[in-house]
Amino acid sequence: MSATPTNALRVGAVPYLVGRPLDHGLGDEPGIQLHHAVPARLIEQLRAGEIDVAMVSSIELFRTPGYRYIDGIAVAGESYVGSVQVFLRRPIQEVRSIAMDPSSRAAAALTRTLLHDRKGGPPRYEEVPLGEDPRERTDTDAWLRIGDPALRETLTIDAPAWNPSEEWRRRTGLPFIFAAWIVRGDADIEPHLGAFARAREAGRASIKELAARAAEEWQLPEGKCFEYLSEECSYDPGAAMAPSLAEFQRRAALAGVCPANILPDPIHLDGDDH
Repeated sequence: MSATPTNALRVGAVPYLVGRPLDHGLGDEPGIQLHHAVPARLIEQLRAGEIDVAMVSSIELFRTPGYRYIDGIAVAGESYVGSVQVFLRRPIQEVRSIAMDPSSRAAAALTRTLLHDRKGGPPRYEEVPLGEDPRERTDTDAWLRIGDPALRETLTIDAPAWNPSEEWRRRTGLPFIFAAWIVRGDADIEPHLGAFARAREAGRASIKELAARAAEEWQLPEGKCFEYLSEECSYDPGAAMAPSLAEFQRRAALAGVCPANILPDPIHLDGDDH
């Protein structure tokens, strides 16, 4: 990371296109230094105090004390989300083992949470090292895939899939919060809240352009990319964000995915975090 101007808010975001509707132009805002890194690295930097704010998996909110989060801005799934799929070699109720894509902690946590109280007990989870293909674990009954590879496999392979985000909506009636702007407790973010709101508005206005870039980068039909970024993903969960996170924390704690006693406070865009 480059030298940080005095009092600049150090912000980290993922290098993936799915994050662009939330950080569009954010690095040009006065007093903000933006850089991009993979989620695992962003979490390390956030925990170490090397950055003040990061757009990372929501499950991190419940694993490390001392965080807050910006309310009403997130990468959320309203229901079905094609970039998070559990591809099946047998029906989900018969699945005994799942090879886990390590790329998304939120997707993995959601899958474990939803299958925790399954009749007959949860499946066995096979952790796949970063860079390995979970589909190649042919000794498992299913594999979790996230990101553009999940979108591509949905369109190109003949395998049924179980969609965790869709299942979350069916059970709770709430959107699922995959990623949020997580804020260190001592970060002076209030003067910059307007910048985060402006970045989201600029990003949402650029969805068509982002879909065209995604189609080229992911080698997928542009219409599918536009549908994914504009309909399947939501960047404005509104008043549903706090109850959705609280329900995720409750259910994830019951499944042993996170501690039972960490539920951070929201920071409202009007600057009132109470």
